[in-house]
Amino acid sequence: MTNELTFDQINNMQEQFNNDRANEIAQTAATTNGIFKASENIRAIDDANFNFSIDIDSHKVTNQNQSGRCWMFACLNVIRFQLEKQYNIENFELSQNYLFFYDKLEKANYFYQNILQTATEPISSRDVQFLINSPQQDGGDWNLIISLVEKYGVVPIYEMNDSSCSITSAELNTMLNRKLRRDAVELRQLVKDNATESTIKDYIEKSLSEVYRLLSIALGTPPKTIDFTFRDKDKKYTSYQGLTPQQLYTDYIDIDVTDYVGLINVPAENMPFGKVYEVALSGNMVGGTPNRYLNIKMDELKQATIKQLKAGEPVWFGCDVLKHFDRQKGIMSHDLYKFEELFNMDFSMTKGDRFNYKESLPTHAMVIGGVNLVDDMPTKWKVENSWGEKIGDQGYCVMDDKWMDEFVFEVVVKKDYLTEDLKQALVTEPVELPFWNPMNPIA
Repeated sequence: MTNELTFDQINNMQEQFNNDRANEIAQTAATTNGIFKASENIRAIDDANFNFSIDIDSHKVTNQNQSGRCWMFACLNVIRFQLEKQYNIENFELSQNYLFFYDKLEKANYFYQNILQTATEPISSRDVQFLINSPQQDGGDWNLIISLVEKYGVVPIYEMNDSSCSITSAELNTMLNRKLRRDAVELRQLVKDNATESTIKDYIEKSLSEVYRLLSIALGTPPKTIDFTFRDKDKKYTSYQGLTPQQLYTDYIDIDVTDYVGLINVPAENMPFGKVYEVALSGNMVGGTPNRYLNIKMDELKQATIKQLKAGEPVWFGCDVLKHFDRQKGIMSHDLYKFEELFNMDFSMTKGDRFNYKESLPTHAMVIGGVNLVDDMPTKWKVENSWGEKIGDQGYCVMDDKWMDEFVFEVVVKKDYLTEDLKQALVTEPVELPFWNPMNPIA
């Protein structure tokens, strides 16, 4: 049964609104300043100072600009932290554009193979619609970067700087998706016409060659060999000539990205704690690392994070960044905005309900580079963002502990910092989640 909205109802709503003077005050504040400024809590701002009992991260922040490469920037910030410590250098940046190129190329092949797998399904099927809605995009997660780094290595930023199309990626994504959708039409038709396996393979190879050309024109051509040169803090100059990107990663940087695992906190009945979850159609590479997460309680997630920070290593994490966040001040505080007081209504939902109803989900990846502990319990966390130096404290943000409870969904830590119970849970058979689950980083 449905009921039409009547003018009597609307008149009654207006009368109720006009009879409460608090509404007039709130209206004046919001219409003049906007909702966020009108409801900002000065007490939360005062509490958000940038002092931390454990503070390990202070290098110059990077800037992903107008692109969705946060997951890539955050991972390379973790790797460069180790590189800087290892060689006694500061502010050494790795090329995000290099891995961006290969991520796009791999995603194109991943798309082609999935189009083949679903070629006999109707165009209206949910799987096919998901694939063609966004053949590829900028997003990703830790396991996707593992696949890229393991296969392609890393290069210094001076070997492949950002281009206009990586700084602002919308035009590239438009053209590449146009190309991929056009190829999807051809691939589905080849299958329908019972084309030979050889014919289909040749078509994909030709298409990937064209994708490579498109990416090279837009992003530049990735180097096959590089020079790793730097001057350390003692002014000593060092140069390693003619390395492959794979050699730089495997032989010259003391980090193995496969030592790290993704831990999530999704307190929802349909995703019980203690289980490993794998999201369908969430990869970026055929044969790449599966996109898996171990769902655990928040106190377990925090303790693993703190152990890694105490060991002197930063922590990659994923969160719903725009919730209760003052971008300019760099403050993430659960009590930053008094929305309920401004509108005199209840917006409360559990974290699990917000996740399932897509009110809150992972939208951004950054790095935790410090924590403030009082009686060994966290009160706030230092965050390295990738939005340049003009926000927060030279690009760093402060996240209060309650914000972490509600809006942090994932951290990546070394397996060494897990309890034995969690290590055992890691090796259990994963539960497959459908591609529309909010944990899908490429949805």
